[in-house]
Amino acid sequence: MSFTIRRGLGLLTGAALLAPVFTASTVTTAPQAQAETWRNAQFWLEDYGVTEAWETTQGEGVTIAVIDTGIDADHPTFNGAVVGGEDFSGGGDGSGGPVEQTATEHGTLVASLIAGRGTEPEEIEDPFDEEIFDEMTDEEWDAWFEENIIADLEETYGEDWEEEVDMDLIEEFYETRRFPVDDAQEDDDVDPPAPEGGETAGVIGVAPEADLLSASLVLEDPNPYGPGTEEQIAEAVVWAVDEGADIINLSIGSGQQEWPESWDDAFLHAEENDVLVIAAAGNRAAGHFSVGAPATIPGVLTVAGVDEERNISRDASSQGIAIDIAAASEPLVGAMPGGEYAMWNGTSGAAPIVAGAAALVMAAHPDLSAVEVKHRLLTSADSAGSEGIDPEYGHGVLNVAEAVDGDVPEFDADAYDTLAEWIRVYRRAESEDNGHEDIPEDSGVVAGPEGEPREAPQAAAARTVQDWAGPAVLGGGGLLLVLLMTVAAVHLITRSGRGNS
Repeated sequence: MSFTIRRGLGLLTGAALLAPVFTASTVTTAPQAQAETWRNAQFWLEDYGVTEAWETTQGEGVTIAVIDTGIDADHPTFNGAVVGGEDFSGGGDGSGGPVEQTATEHGTLVASLIAGRGTEPEEIEDPFDEEIFDEMTDEEWDAWFEENIIADLEETYGEDWEEEVDMDLIEEFYETRRFPVDDAQEDDDVDPPAPEGGETAGVIGVAPEADLLSASLVLEDPNPYGPGTEEQIAEAVVWAVDEGADIINLSIGSGQQEWPESWDDAFLHAEENDVLVIAAAGNRAAGHFSVGAPATIPGVLTVAGVDEERNISRDASSQGIAIDIAAASEPLVGAMPGGEYAMWNGTSGAAPIVAGAAALVMAAHPDLSAVEVKHRLLTSADSAGSEGIDPEYGHGVLNVAEAVDGDVPEFDADAYDTLAEWIRVYRRAESEDNGHEDIPEDSGVVAGPEGEPREAPQAAAARTVQDWAGPAVLGGGGLLLVLLMTVAAVHLITRSGRGNS
């Protein structure tokens, strides 16, 4: 008997069927044997010119410090990438690994986007062997199709699932009993080129040959183990510099534009030792509508977040005059402690993508200073937003291939703010007894407004991990964990849908 397709259906790719998405309270194990799915979901590797830049360098010889909740260095996707670590929370074991009984996922997710090595693909049995399809009678095929394809799509998308799918491809699958490969898949190069060493699965970072240092923090105040968040960050920055970091990634934010004076020396130590500091802008869904410290510190490279279509993320990207550049913040994938993988959103993920790009630039141009590396990243970005420096996109959207190999405008040091100059101007009045004089009443000079050009959001009386790790925003503010086979299918459905619209 023939089968009647009742509604428009979605693209099936290989054996990747859709599965329900789980909230932060549910952790679903993603089997390592099927980690190829996660590798294929990293659209930014192609879209941002990362794989093209890999033809020049993969970040060898560059060290990036991840100051966060700690890195699970035993995750298979790192494979020796983590070369050193330290705990600053008082609750860790001194290795820089996640601190028990606190939020542990964030640092591992972040680090995997910087320098994940990927994993060796494993041979797995195809749960939908196409030869079995040929042996089915028409009645058996119709029943299988209804139970395994239509039912899954209805469960995943609900009543409106037909609006999310591609009718032509599913009809082709039904008629031929073969999984279709559409033009969009071929154009997108679903299996991007692997870095040196051959094909990989799992999550691979933008700079897979770079080394990582891990500084583990407890991002909540009060810290049950001792030092507060501000103290931990200052100590971690100094440690990272002294341990030889070329780049420091801070995918954390306070929600306040001002930073404690105790941070001046720490971040100045980084600046004076030619270390590039990169920070996430923060997330609106976490209540951070304007960029907060440490992203507001002069000299720090501040990263906003965009979706796959390069539209600014409405839930996961704060705005402000401190924004320098934008990069992918949704949908992202990353490594989780315990050998798992997850789908997540937020400028916490955009920052390490830029940190990885900075490592590629440093490896390709070892004679450049940190601010010159920043210059290449900003001046090679793809234009986005309003003309000039946009408060949401900054200089534009990251273009890794151009930053590594393209021609950029001549570097002018005077075009870039430094923390040293900011301290000289703004801390002077606080440190010198006679450093301030009132404006004479008859001078005709009118004092301008103090502080930032917009009101800063009010800080809560007690900060929690959501305040400091706010750039990791998923859906309603939690981490979305998905079954292994979901990510590639959803990614290919949406891209295919755009290609056929």
